[in-house]
Amino acid sequence: MADQQQRADARAVEQASAGRSSSSGTGRFPLTGRILAVNILPLLILGGGLFYLDSYRTQLINERFKLARIEAQITAEALAGATRERQEALLVQIGKEQRMRLRLFDTKGKLTADSFALAEPAFSFNDIRDDDWEQRFARWLDRTVDTIVSAEAVQDYTEPDSQDADAWPELARARELGLSQVRLYDWSDGTPVITAAVPVGLQGATLLTVRNAVDITESVRAARTTLFLAMLLVMAASALLSLFLARTIVTPLRLLARAAVRVRQGRDREVEVPRLPQRSDEIGLLARAVSDMTAALRQRIDAVDTFAADVAHEIKNPLASLRSAIDTLPRVEDPDLRAQLIQIATHDVRRIDRLVTEIAAASRVDAEISRAKLERVDLAELFENIIRSRDDRGMNGGRRLVMLDTPGAPGTPSASCVMGVPTQLERVAENLIDNAVSFSPPAGVVSVAIRRAGSKIITEVCDEGPGIIPERREDIFRRFHSDRPDGESFGNHSGLGLAIGRAIAEAHDGTLAADSRADGAPGACLRLTLPAAL
Repeated sequence: MADQQQRADARAVEQASAGRSSSSGTGRFPLTGRILAVNILPLLILGGGLFYLDSYRTQLINERFKLARIEAQITAEALAGATRERQEALLVQIGKEQRMRLRLFDTKGKLTADSFALAEPAFSFNDIRDDDWEQRFARWLDRTVDTIVSAEAVQDYTEPDSQDADAWPELARARELGLSQVRLYDWSDGTPVITAAVPVGLQGATLLTVRNAVDITESVRAARTTLFLAMLLVMAASALLSLFLARTIVTPLRLLARAAVRVRQGRDREVEVPRLPQRSDEIGLLARAVSDMTAALRQRIDAVDTFAADVAHEIKNPLASLRSAIDTLPRVEDPDLRAQLIQIATHDVRRIDRLVTEIAAASRVDAEISRAKLERVDLAELFENIIRSRDDRGMNGGRRLVMLDTPGAPGTPSASCVMGVPTQLERVAENLIDNAVSFSPPAGVVSVAIRRAGSKIITEVCDEGPGIIPERREDIFRRFHSDRPDGESFGNHSGLGLAIGRAIAEAHDGTLAADSRADGAPGACLRLTLPAAL
């Protein structure tokens, strides 16, 4: 069952690392996809400009409608009253200059003059069979845009078989109403064909102009093609940059997630969490933080394992003694021996009780400090209260406890204030003084000195005992260390006091170390260093 849960958790972490977490709306999509979307979305919006060029085309055609109507009307006025020769000359001249085809119809609707028949045609329609790939692509893009914007269909331009005016709807309408008519057609290559029909004079003659407005299509296509190609290039560059950015973010995150899964499962004791030392960004900071956290977790696990083994060993000894005394007691008849066995059992019970109390305190240090609210604590006042209390209760066994003067500048915060948990700091102070008293000779002096060094508050508790050789100064902070003064009754100390003191100091971002006396006299100094309160 536990293995199934581990596998389920591992899958959940893997999914989270790939950006598929279902805890939020955006979490359902991979991080790479989201980076691409964020970078490409503006380009897609820019690409929408391709379609808005259709409105630009419509505006150009409307302007050309007005121009075609005006040109046709001006030409009709010039033709009215002119001789036949003059009319033909005007049709050829205007057609050549304006690149139009002009047809003149009489009152019966019969074609009387055609600029293309009178002279060389001023323009020719494009044959799409000769188009290259660029022109075909342009026509495909035109059709795509027209489909997307639902452009209104335009009738294809074809030359009617009949040469009469009624074969042209716009001419028939102009003859009927006596008003100018403009109409839009579409050539096979997608270019607009604009025709204008206007009356000529008052006798019923009409004029038809035909213009293939290639320039409109060329202008729109040039803008659209340039914008489309630019969008493709920028989109490709953006996609590559996005993929690169996603790779630099997603890949290390996945490595960290996989390493975290292996660490959590505990199947690979020596799994290495990548620290990414070459990266100085947030990903690098995260990698190093996770690596440090993993190292701290391993140390904590190792410490728990060692602590559990030490606890079992330390409790097993008094339990064995207690069991032996209890097992022997029923078989002993001598009152003095029975009293001795009872005394041993009582001593072992007290020892076990002391061990359990100290072990519980040691195991709760980090948890209690993490939950507690830090307060401003004056270490000088704290130690003075403890010294006064021990003196009042006669706990020093003839030793004298001395509190040295604490230097401080007038009008400035106390030179001995720190931020911490008062009850835990009091425990440290009690343990330091108790240790110093136990190692001092009966008439010895235990001194407490507190000073400020930069941003640190240093507290030194010195005794006049035998001192600690340098090779053993770290050993005294090990749990259940049993190096006690000569003559002290066995089992009166658990060996956890200084270990608890160091744990509390480190939980307050401080240190606790042992050293020799600065004045060179016999004895040891325990130095507690804590950050000063701001």
